[in-house]
Amino acid sequence: MGLGYALRKEFSGWKPWQVLWMAFSVVTILAISFYQRESLIGILAAVSGVICVILCGMGRVSSYIFGTVNTLLYAYIAYKARYYGDVMLNLLYYFPTNLLGWYLWSRNLNDATNAVIMKRMTLKQVFWLFLFCVASVTAYGFFLQLIGGNLPFADSTTTVLSVIAQILMIKRFAEQWLIWIAVDIVSVIMWVIALNGEGASIAVLLMWIVFLVNAVIMFVNWLKHSSREGYSG
Repeated sequence: MGLGYALRKEFSGWKPWQVLWMAFSVVTILAISFYQRESLIGILAAVSGVICVILCGMGRVSSYIFGTVNTLLYAYIAYKARYYGDVMLNLLYYFPTNLLGWYLWSRNLNDATNAVIMKRMTLKQVFWLFLFCVASVTAYGFFLQLIGGNLPFADSTTTVLSVIAQILMIKRFAEQWLIWIAVDIVSVIMWVIALNGEGASIAVLLMWIVFLVNAVIMFVNWLKHSSREGYSG
């Protein structure tokens, strides 16, 4: 009874196509991953990641539960691929911010929809955010190059932009999805390259492809349900 109630509450307000999108994404990753004899860790990381980003796009606090699982598993996979920026990002940043995000989102829920209250940045904020992103990606890229990381500037792009996007996500800004789109494009390229190396993972590559498609869909969704003036909290 408890699980059934929780599931009904979690999916309340979803349109049929949104439920189908989640089901399609998960089933597709499972089917192809098993066909390719993907590792169990890779499959679990991919599935938990896909569920996390779709729940996040729908404004559900439970996204942080799946996000925590994905964070720990993905850090291990990234370590095997020598994407050290991603390793540090997941262990030192995503893990604690998942806990913080769960707490802050829980305090800013729309009681009618059970979804988080969404907001947008001002144009001035977007401008300064863009400049900060460019400078930070460049600086961190040189650092990763010094410690011998694989694809340092691509790794820097995904790492730095993910840090920024996570902050925007916790603060409930719709612009987070624009940054996630950039992160997902670079990540897809990185994991295509990794297919020929030690850290190859079909499941993780599929996960990033789903992330990309989902980010586009959810950006539109958040724009429809957010206010530029924002809300208190």
